[in-house]
Amino acid sequence: MGWPAPIVMLPIRTARVGFRFNSTTASSPATLFPTGFSCSDTLNHSRHPPPGEPAFPASDALRPLHIVLYEPEIPPNAGNVGRTCVAIGAKMWLVRPLGFKLDDYYLRRAGLDYWDHLEWEAVDSWDHLLAALAAVGREPNWLFSARAERSYTEVAYSRGDVLVFGSESRGLPQSLQAAHADRLLTIPSRPQVRSLNLSNCAAIVAYEAIRQWGGGV
Repeated sequence: MGWPAPIVMLPIRTARVGFRFNSTTASSPATLFPTGFSCSDTLNHSRHPPPGEPAFPASDALRPLHIVLYEPEIPPNAGNVGRTCVAIGAKMWLVRPLGFKLDDYYLRRAGLDYWDHLEWEAVDSWDHLLAALAAVGREPNWLFSARAERSYTEVAYSRGDVLVFGSESRGLPQSLQAAHADRLLTIPSRPQVRSLNLSNCAAIVAYEAIRQWGGGV
């Protein structure tokens, strides 16, 4: 009977908060950081309903909303957005590069047992997203930025709208904001707060859209 593997604590550098510590059971640091490891998952992942499961609409074109996370960095935020998508029947899109792997423990933990009911898709770039949306007759309808001037409550949302949210530390790139200036919205807040939490923003806007439709999901 041998001793259990030790708990290894190693620092992980993150762009937003500097260093945080990650603990895992491992026999050596190499188990934590194998050669070639990358935070971004390079496979094309998507989740579609299994045969006979009625959880999703019959087609992406019939989905009430599409929620896009552009280069998200923090797994619990994406997990919480996924939970909101399940609650309202929306599809979640993830645009790479991601700040986590798609099997991240904290991503799934935030989504709880709802994750199996979520339909989501990860695409390699903004152009790939546009192509995938065009295939179901959709395009980005509203993009959100803390620096926009028009409030999210000042527009009328339609069923099937595509809502785009930027990364936690950088938001949306200026090139996207300039290209979609007439579709750029914000969630007002006091000047003491630089920006709101990503998952909160997605939920606020999604439920405003549903409220405009009469409150049914």
